[in-house]
Amino acid sequence: MPIPPSHPCSTGPLRLDGNGTDRQLRCRVLQSPLAGVSDGIFRGLVRRWAPDALLFTEMVNATALELGHGGAKMAALDQDPGPVGVQLFDHRPEAMAEAARRAEAAGAWLIDINMGCPVRKIARKGGGSGLLRQPDLALRIVAAVAAAVRVPVTVKTRLGWCGASADPVGFALALQNAGARALTLHGRTREQGFSGRADWGAIGRVKAALRIPLIANGDITSPEDALRCLAITGADGVMVGRGTLGRPWLVGRIAAALAGRPLLPEPDGRARIALAREHLEALVAARGDQGLLIARKHLGWTCQGFAGAARLRQALMRAPSLETAVELLHRAAMEITVPGPSPAGPGCR
Repeated sequence: MPIPPSHPCSTGPLRLDGNGTDRQLRCRVLQSPLAGVSDGIFRGLVRRWAPDALLFTEMVNATALELGHGGAKMAALDQDPGPVGVQLFDHRPEAMAEAARRAEAAGAWLIDINMGCPVRKIARKGGGSGLLRQPDLALRIVAAVAAAVRVPVTVKTRLGWCGASADPVGFALALQNAGARALTLHGRTREQGFSGRADWGAIGRVKAALRIPLIANGDITSPEDALRCLAITGADGVMVGRGTLGRPWLVGRIAAALAGRPLLPEPDGRARIALAREHLEALVAARGDQGLLIARKHLGWTCQGFAGAARLRQALMRAPSLETAVELLHRAAMEITVPGPSPAGPGCR
């Protein structure tokens, strides 16, 4: 059954402009950049259900680019069939500007500046959420990046460093004035990390103060969550993060809900196993033995919600080769006695 699109935002294109560019998003659900996750293979799976969604590469360190690392994350962006952005982090304006130029040249649809990552090793060096404690520096970075590229420049941030010092409205207005063309706001402070509940009411107060689009982020793990969030915040769209781990269909299901279209049911056990195998084989083909190690976390996330899933996950974590893992997945699929229809999407074996 379709979910009525009761959110207050328009269902038309979401417009973002840069220095001479005019970009339009037909889908108001964005997939967050996820370190160690949102590579091209993962993005391809998400796009199967959400072809028009704005997806992101893994977060890119501007310093690493200077040293000759991290460029592979931005490879072949111009070949992506849908919009894809690059999220950058660092604490030096000119380094960020140069990284943005490289990302634009690689085919980035937009440049996003990370001001929300709570990871200590990033924040203590002044990147990510560390910029919340240096607002003047944060604004100089936005201005430098906006002046360096023609594509839109956006910012992903949080409500503040901690509750006592947070001024999300004032900071958001300053980012807007510095050249940000849209904001994504996570409804927690850096102090909270991912604990407690995201404060959607605070996101709504920021939205009411801005001229530029605002994307709501935090605790959106279902179509129903997205609709409630939009009703509370009045935001122009939502960004989904950890909820897509093992569930690359989530962005597409939320997009359908926002448009009032019928939702496909979530994949059944056999479909999830088929998807896990496809992901595994693609990672090994691209990365060899390292791909097998990377795949383990994806296998653990995807192989959920069916009889024998816990036992399968334990065995997959110990699988020494692709062949062993594939055999484990095959046996598990055969043990599911009532397969039912498989809504895993086209091309999923």
